[in-house]
Amino acid sequence: MKTFIRFAFPALLLWPMLALAQQSAPANPGSSTSLPNWEQLTPAQRDTLTAPLRDRWNNSPEDRGRMLDHAQRWRTMTPDQRSHARRGMQRWDNMDPAQRAQARAVFHAMRGMDKDARRAFMDNWRTLSPQQKADWVKAHPAPERQPGND
Repeated sequence: MKTFIRFAFPALLLWPMLALAQQSAPANPGSSTSLPNWEQLTPAQRDTLTAPLRDRWNNSPEDRGRMLDHAQRWRTMTPDQRSHARRGMQRWDNMDPAQRAQARAVFHAMRGMDKDARRAFMDNWRTLSPQQKADWVKAHPAPERQPGND
């Protein structure tokens, strides 16, 4: 009986929320035309969308300046630039730690180069074997990221 109460009681408490979520769920979740504008969202829906950002903001005061800079930069981007940035973020999310270290090192090395030098660097990079790339990264590591710095 105690086991039943331990599992059934929380389920009963959550039941109204689940029913409400099903009623408010759009028929086609992938369709943006069936979803309301921001102004038409309920306060609870807005809070659901913004809570993760609020938590990151509150839990990382040293990153607030960087977060605000990124948000302001995002607003000035064209739709094509935003799409390109999203693809880059997805690629980054799919990288393992070694690939991320390599990407940081290459980015750091190219940071001060002009367009032609970057192109030449990347043309050369593409010709290297995986072992040569790993050796280069060991010899040219990116500096450790400092809180609040890009």
